[in-house]
This record gives sequence, structure tokens and C-alpha cells, in this order.
Amino acid sequence: MAIGGGTGLSILLRGMKEYSSNLTAIITVADDGGSSGRLRRELGVLPPGDFRNCIAALADAEPLMTELLQYRFGEGMGLNGHSFGNLFIAAMAGITGNFERAIAESSRVLAVRGQILPSTLEHVTLCAEVAGRGEQPRHVEGESRIPKSGLPIERVYLEPSRVRADAQAVRAILQAELIVLGPGSLYTSVLPNLLVEELAEAIRASSALRVYVCNVAIQPGETDGYTVWDHVRAIENHVGPGLIDVVVANSNMNLPEESKGKVELVRPSYNVQSRIPILYEDLIDPVSPWRHHPDKLARCLLDLPLKSRNG
Repeated sequence: MAIGGGTGLSILLRGMKEYSSNLTAIITVADDGGSSGRLRRELGVLPPGDFRNCIAALADAEPLMTELLQYRFGEGMGLNGHSFGNLFIAAMAGITGNFERAIAESSRVLAVRGQILPSTLEHVTLCAEVAGRGEQPRHVEGESRIPKSGLPIERVYLEPSRVRADAQAVRAILQAELIVLGPGSLYTSVLPNLLVEELAEAIRASSALRVYVCNVAIQPGETDGYTVWDHVRAIENHVGPGLIDVVVANSNMNLPEESKGKVELVRPSYNVQSRIPILYEDLIDPVSPWRHHPDKLARCLLDLPLKSRNG
């Protein structure tokens, strides 16, 4: 069971599918940028982009079909900027009359291993309170606008604040053996799911091992200067303690020469007195050192239950 959104979640799923087909991904529906945002505004569908990425990551279809799903139009009035997969999911939602069923049918057509579920079927807007340049904090509305504010994020919240969680997502959490939060943008991919109160309550009630995977690199506009523990503290400040049993973080701080000055890695928090253990391992993808390596992360997570039992 993985909860998040964005590129980070699809990287995790790509690694995990090599070891198991018993996978569930729960995805935020707060995206309002790019092709997803346009379809959301123009057609009234939930944003399909993160769902498309996860379908592509878990698909067992021919490579050409996965490439087609990710194809982005570079020209054409009305098409420019849209990905084929987003249009495919939007069309499927129109045919089935239901976004959740559209994802299920799209997954079936592309032979997806596991299931992909929205955190909620309700339309939500992610908002943020950012530190104002004076005394009063500023409010920013819209997931895509939050990292662009240029100001430290104090908190994020959903509008409307109380929405019903997807029933299948709640059921999947309560049946899970391992729950993984992240990796992904802390404020705009991970937390929007946890702000759906029923999901957070289900995670808190779960008997599964609950893991937070901290990002490898700082995300400009969201987590500038953050350490590993700063990420954990932000989650607990929003939804309280009791959701995380162990944190997994990257230990490899050696960037290739060509990436120095371009990538800032999240610094470890070795000296923090914490009730939550932090496991550090080399998780970097040497080709893209700002991201996790899919197989390194998958093997680390699959070994966790054994490590936890052995203390």
C-alpha cells in the first residue's frame, strides 16, 4: 500500500511491481496544474495526471502502449500540452460516468498489477498559509501555485476541509500489511491525502507497519533547507502523531560532479531524539540523483518487516 502522488509514487511502484502484484496506490486529487488542471477545469473530471503516471508504472502492457500513455502533444490547438493518457482517462470517465471506474477500466486495459484509487472522489482545492513578508501570513490557493509563492509554507489545508474518503481506499488501508507514505512532494503530494480525515484515521487504526519515505532531495518552494526530521515534524504538525512507525531516508550524500550546485540533498537527522526510528540507506538513483532508485527503495521496504521484528 503506497500513498502519495507525483513522480515519487510512480518510482516506488515501478520498483515494487518487480516483487509483488499485491499493490495498492492511493493518490491525491488536488492537482490543478498543466494538462490535469485544464481537464479538471474544462471537463469537471478529477485530475488524471498522477493516476496516469501510476498506471504507466504498474502496467504489464507492451512498452509501446506505456509510451503511448505518456505521450504529450507538442502542438495542435486544444491538444498542445495534453498527454494522451490524461485524455484517455478523461474519455473513460465520460464513458463510464464514474472516475473511480474509469481508473479501474483503464488499469484493466493496460494489465496493471494491483489497484489505483483516489483518496477522495470529491473535488478539493489545496490551499496554503505561507509566511508573510510582514506580520500577517498569506494564503495561496491551488496546488500548482503553492511552491511558486517564494515564501516558507506554514501549513496546507483542503477546501472544503471535510470531505469523504473513497470507501475502497479506506478498506485497502485497513487490510494492508505495509503502508508507505511517499516519496513525493511533502506539502502537495503526501499531505493532501492525509488531510482527508477518514484516511488519516484509517492509517492510525491500522495494524500494518507504517513507513514514511523521505525525499532524496530538497524541493524548491516547498522544503528548502529541510532535514529528514523537518519532513516528519511537518506531517505530525498537520495530522498529529501515530501515523508513522519508521522513517526511511537516504544516506548517500555524494553527488556526481555534474549535479553539484544543481541538486540539494535532504540532510540526515542523526542527532534528533525521536520516538520514531530512522533507517538510513543508499537510495539514490545514480542517473537521476535527485530521485530514489526504484529497486533500491523496493528492496529496502520489503526488508523492513523483518528488520522491525528483529528490533
